[in-house]
Amino acid sequence: MEYYLTEERLGELKTELEQLKSKARLEVAERLKRAKELGDLSENAEYAEAREEQNRVESRIEELEQIIKNSVIIKRESAKKAAAVDIGSTVEVAKEGKQFRFFIGGRSETKPEAGFISNESPLGNGLLGHKVGDSIVVKTPTGEARYKITKIE
Repeated sequence: MEYYLTEERLGELKTELEQLKSKARLEVAERLKRAKELGDLSENAEYAEAREEQNRVESRIEELEQIIKNSVIIKRESAKKAAAVDIGSTVEVAKEGKQFRFFIGGRSETKPEAGFISNESPLGNGLLGHKVGDSIVVKTPTGEARYKITKIE
């Protein structure tokens, strides 16, 4: 599986991975050590919580390593030259008289409140391949929504 990321997001994920591998692992190891010193592990809530945290940290490390290994960098410059919406495009759309601006990225780029949507989201996927002037209909939990593409960068 490929993960579409901007250079900035890839850097953020690498930083998070490094922090988890160094600081978080050490903190969890220290918590486990302290909890073991309390005695009977079968009834030791602190030990159980530390093990859960260890599992969470290790799962996230594994997830980040997979994302980084399979990342595809989104090149914003090439998207500017495209006539149709693609991953890396910034798209302006009109919906019910209101203008919205979205950057189409991968699932790790998603921040809808900031205008970053995934190519896998209903709207992001619906916009892919369309041109300025095209209208699309997107199925949402509350029904269908119609968008008209007014600009692609």
